Amino acid sequence: MPAEFILSSPIPLPDLSVLILLGVFVLTALRQVGSLRLQIWQIMAFGAILVLLLGEISPQEALEAINMDVLIFLFGAFCVGEALNMSGYLACLGNRIVSRAKNTDQLVLLVLFSTGIFSAILMNDTLAIMGTPLVLGFARKYNVSPKLMLFSLAFGVTTGSVMSPIGNPQNLLIAIGGNLDSPFVIFLRSLALPTLICLLIAYAVLKLFYREEFGKSTLTQSEEVINDPELARASKIALLLLLVLIACKIFLVEFSPDWDFDLSWIALISASPVLLSRKRIEVLKNIDWSTLVFFVSMFVLMKSVWISGACQELLARMSPQLGSVSMILALSIGLSQLISNVPFVALYLPAMGSTVSQGQLMALAAGSTIAGNLLILGAASNVIIIQNAEKEGNTLSFAEFSKIGVLLTILDAITYLIFLNF
Repeated sequence: MPAEFILSSPIPLPDLSVLILLGVFVLTALRQVGSLRLQIWQIMAFGAILVLLLGEISPQEALEAINMDVLIFLFGAFCVGEALNMSGYLACLGNRIVSRAKNTDQLVLLVLFSTGIFSAILMNDTLAIMGTPLVLGFARKYNVSPKLMLFSLAFGVTTGSVMSPIGNPQNLLIAIGGNLDSPFVIFLRSLALPTLICLLIAYAVLKLFYREEFGKSTLTQSEEVINDPELARASKIALLLLLVLIACKIFLVEFSPDWDFDLSWIALISASPVLLSRKRIEVLKNIDWSTLVFFVSMFVLMKSVWISGACQELLARMSPQLGSVSMILALSIGLSQLISNVPFVALYLPAMGSTVSQGQLMALAAGSTIAGNLLILGAASNVIIIQNAEKEGNTLSFAEFSKIGVLLTILDAITYLIFLNF
């Protein structure tokens, strides 16, 4: 073959942004470079710095990619969650929730269903923030595997958030972008029953992988003590404000979307009693700043992948099949691992065309959300849980998560496919 033909027909190389993202996945799976132990936020930050240095995204585009509404919401939720934990009030609330549990089976079911149902109201990231110290406390108190408790929380908040338009950011995007007249009614009618079944499936899968933890003797119940009454009062007010403001948002989304307000306002107003308390400096020192760095880095890296056009090209090639429920579920689960579920939904909604049905929108909501059960990077709530757990000396590895998550996600997808097709 002539040399000039070889030179004129170069083999196209994958986009650098996509290669860097794949490298982030590999490092997240390994979490080890030589003797250096890496944290997830460090890996994601390294990926974001690389795309900036290599010119895959401009500094201006990187700044525009950062979603300040999400960051402010997380900051406020971190403040409330840390105050609840530091004061001891969170442990008291948790003790009330699991007080009826007599064995590990009942404890896991209570964690799955309570976090799942609350995540549909409070948003899954909020439950991930508040729930991590809570379930690790259960693990210590009842001598249960901390990994089992972390999995119960992760699968509970991800799965439960499917059935509400405010359970997670991508559902809110679907509710607004899909022009649903009555989003809460439609989500609950279409997704509540399969979601409850999927929570039961999560229990069965966890029992399969952690069978030695189940069937243990009766759990010993004891009262938790408030160790900082002043901070506890501030955190109670903060939690009440959070619930009231979310109730207001539910009402406005359902009946008066023109008057809706950003999540950042909910978080800042709710956190104000804590930020005005005398313990604010201590609370601010203890919140998970590294997770905020992770989110900033993720926004930059995912935007770089978005700019590359790799996912858009894939969707364009598959456009004739984009409307089937099975294809929507499959693509939602797969591509949400690459560009995260919120950017994926933002990309997929217009690709579905103007004649999209409620069933297709519900498939998009279900697939893009249960994608978080597959791999650690499939949902931001997974990262929040793991990084908060690592502060207390516990973690879930990439391999541990995917080993259980692959089976669970397949079963979840089959369940939603059955319900959305009939």
